[in-house]
Amino acid sequence: MSKTSQIEKDTITSADLRTHGQTWRSRVGVIVSRYGLVVVLLLIGVEKFTPAEAEGIRPLIDHSPLMAWMYSVMSQQVVSNRIGVIEVLVAVLMALRPLSARMSFFGSFGATATFLITVSFLITTPGVFIPGHRFPLLGDIGQFLIKDLVLLGASLWTAADAFDVTPWIRA
Repeated sequence: MSKTSQIEKDTITSADLRTHGQTWRSRVGVIVSRYGLVVVLLLIGVEKFTPAEAEGIRPLIDHSPLMAWMYSVMSQQVVSNRIGVIEVLVAVLMALRPLSARMSFFGSFGATATFLITVSFLITTPGVFIPGHRFPLLGDIGQFLIKDLVLLGASLWTAADAFDVTPWIRA
């Protein structure tokens, strides 16, 4: 075997190892993102069944053009309970990934919708930003909500992961 052929063989082997490492790291990232979201959604969803949380989310919902109508047809606790049911259901669906990528995709899609709505609160809720600064500073409510941008990204990532292995969904 010539020296050039041996170098090409070594290069291919090195490239294969790099690809394997990237694949492994990516897989771990998706798993941690998915089950981190599951835990967050379960904890937040179960908390929605408490009166304190129902009261705590009221200002967010009151100022949301998408959700404010809910208080005209349901009580504060019923609204919170329904949101809690959705968050718990989404978490359970996402957790089913080892059994059904299809169900996990729907869970991740639901999480994406959930976090799109909560990110919209950054725009609609008074007190998100502290006025009078050159650079926007977050108020207490803004600090509470800003994490949902990252959770939205993780939801999109886990949805894409489940979508990629669910043949009946793809065109």
